[in-house]
Amino acid sequence: MRHRLPFIRYQPIGAVLAVMPWNFPFWQVFRFLAPALMAGNVGLLKHASNVPQCALAIEDIVRRAGFPADVFQTLLIGAELVQGLIDDPRVKAVTLTGSEPAGRKVAAQAGRQIKKCVLELGGSDPFIVMPSADLDAAVRTAVQARVLNNGQSCIAAKRFIVEEGIADEFERQFVAAMAGLVVGDPMQESTQVGPLATPVILHELDEQVQRSVAGGARVLTGGHRLERPGHYYAPTVLADAPETSPAYCEELFGPVAVVMRAQGIDAAIRLANDTRFGLGASAWTRDAAEQQRFIEEIDAGMVFINGMVASDPRLPFGGVKASGYGRELSAWGIREFVNVKTVVVR
Repeated sequence: MRHRLPFIRYQPIGAVLAVMPWNFPFWQVFRFLAPALMAGNVGLLKHASNVPQCALAIEDIVRRAGFPADVFQTLLIGAELVQGLIDDPRVKAVTLTGSEPAGRKVAAQAGRQIKKCVLELGGSDPFIVMPSADLDAAVRTAVQARVLNNGQSCIAAKRFIVEEGIADEFERQFVAAMAGLVVGDPMQESTQVGPLATPVILHELDEQVQRSVAGGARVLTGGHRLERPGHYYAPTVLADAPETSPAYCEELFGPVAVVMRAQGIDAAIRLANDTRFGLGASAWTRDAAEQQRFIEEIDAGMVFINGMVASDPRLPFGGVKASGYGRELSAWGIREFVNVKTVVVR
């Protein structure tokens, strides 16, 4: 028999359970299901309980796209049934995009069953601005990065770390831009910031801000709910947040930014890494040596230089530390839920 070189076969593992969030109810699901189905798996979706129509619409899209029946199914169930699904021997792996507490529960249950798990959890992304940066572009992007999806995004910039020498000017421009945002009906073309998704999210965000202010943080603009129908929070900028305050050490899921000052690049990197999260990071500098240090030394799954952190199907997406593990999208994402089988034929 002719000798064949060893080769690798990528084979599907079976049914993959996806536990998905409400904040990007279509995109979050499709970036799981497209790679998983292309690899030959089948998918089960437990979507967030407040977006059932989106969940059913996605199932219908998959059916109309020509996939065989039951290749992808939506399960309209409560969170209390997820554990049972993970325990079911027919489910071979699980992926979750959501909160850190939810991720810990799912990972623990998957671990008990020795099943593959991918987690994309929260983030407290740093946005670093150094003296050589294009300041106008940095400020424009900083505002966009903070209020993306009304601030309800895991990869929204949340901590704005600015070198001391340019901090006054950045702060002046940034605060003015945040204060000038048009808050209103998301269906109106002129609206730049809409409401938060639920009254619970609004309450939690306001509580985080008020506790931070009580601890010593300064409000540069905003810092309060807006008295109007709906779950609106004023675009807010905080400064001088103590290390023990929620603004410093927790994820703020809404249009609230925290400005921090750094004496040089060493301090900027220390502040960027002084968080339990590690999803994305944006650094603004035209200095090649500084760019290299940010790339090498920031603890994050994604580092964008002179640009806003974004999700791109061509690139792996995911984090480190409490932001989770595993990757979605790109070649890395499609191989998360396969058996990488080594084959030797002699």
